Amino acid sequence: MTSLYTRFAASILFPLHEGLKRHNSVALRRAMESSQWWSRDKLQTLQLQRLQSLLNHCAMHVPYWQERLRTLDLTPNDFQTLADLRKLPLLTKADIRAHTESLKADNAQALARFNTGGSSGEPLVFYIGKERVSHDVAAKWRATRWWGVDIGDPELVVWGSPIELGAQDRIKLLRDKLLRTQLLPAFEMSPANLDRFVATIVRVKPKMLFGYPSSLSRIAQHARQQGVALNQLGVKVVFVTSERLYDEQQQMMASTFACPVANGYGGRDAGFIAHQCPQGGMHITAEDIIVEIVDAAGQPQGPGTSGEIVVTHLATGDFPFIRYRTGDIGTLDTQPCSCGRGLPLLKEIQGRSTDFVIAQDGTLMHGLALIYVIRDLPSVAGFKIIQESLDHTRVLLKPGPGFSPADETAISVGLKKRLGQTVNITIEKVSEVPPEKSGKFRYIVSHVPQAQSNAAQASNA
Repeated sequence: MTSLYTRFAASILFPLHEGLKRHNSVALRRAMESSQWWSRDKLQTLQLQRLQSLLNHCAMHVPYWQERLRTLDLTPNDFQTLADLRKLPLLTKADIRAHTESLKADNAQALARFNTGGSSGEPLVFYIGKERVSHDVAAKWRATRWWGVDIGDPELVVWGSPIELGAQDRIKLLRDKLLRTQLLPAFEMSPANLDRFVATIVRVKPKMLFGYPSSLSRIAQHARQQGVALNQLGVKVVFVTSERLYDEQQQMMASTFACPVANGYGGRDAGFIAHQCPQGGMHITAEDIIVEIVDAAGQPQGPGTSGEIVVTHLATGDFPFIRYRTGDIGTLDTQPCSCGRGLPLLKEIQGRSTDFVIAQDGTLMHGLALIYVIRDLPSVAGFKIIQESLDHTRVLLKPGPGFSPADETAISVGLKKRLGQTVNITIEKVSEVPPEKSGKFRYIVSHVPQAQSNAAQASNA
């Protein structure tokens, strides 16, 4: 049963917050809760209407797409079916880096700058407008409610952040307190921090947990090892995203917290792409997102065939993501979900995994703790961090314009701050960051077994 405070937060506090930020996520979420039950054909009709509207906007206001349409001798009228989307070229991260300014709509307002390392570790700068934010918030909100929880229910978020958690502004801290959500840093998985995380979960008794599957499963494992029971706290669901969810992680979390684990798929760049429902279907946010699967040559593949996930986000008029190559591998499902929703399904998502790394003192840290040191440097065109041992970490680095000895020093200092002051940091400048043998790129690789974490801690005790 939903508490009175949760109803107050979801119906008054959060809508007020969104209204002050000029987001229309409340109305969008209500509309999505209706459209999720539409037929596949009706949803595709909506997608086509929104695609045509987006392309009309691009033809009038977005220099990059104006040039592309002109070069291909196309107009928005040439897109009469969703299949016609294939007339446009795929948008790569390299395209966005090379044409960042021309991808901005000339009438865009209040654009927010974001950047992400991407699967290859190459920094990607892009921009998001209020329309995109509103739609992604609405989609996530809808998916949250599938599981019988809502905004205002007590929530713990285990997440990383490029800024120190203590530097959050007071308004955000007040908002989080009113909405009963609390952020825990995912970077450092030391025994002391794990004890604190477990104690916080016991104290807060959250209705939902949200975070990286690697971090939440590690917390669950630690609680078991310490004999702390977390299966009677009333946790209703564990939401995980940003990494591939492995079976052993899902089983560890489900049994420890005595609740289902709901997988989500998306990113800052591509948006809120898909989320799992209680019946197990990974539903695509079809009202906002068109998903294509393409082969290595960029040719579209049918349902049931594995390939790269390509996304067109229909709420990105300010900085359009049209036929955007995510770099992830997945498969569209051939069967509908038993829940009855008309939203199409992703059957499988592969290749999203961020390693943990281990500091000299045995502290287990999320790989993002190292990634953030490098990825925000504008003079770095690409990188890959390889932890060879507790005492040696290599950085394969592709310098960009303006890269200087000061940047190299900053990288070394930042990594040593996290891994240990006596760790040997080797920076190897390369013309290109090489892929793995599988052909996939990874921005961080640790060759140090996690078992060495306990051994290092014991030797330092």
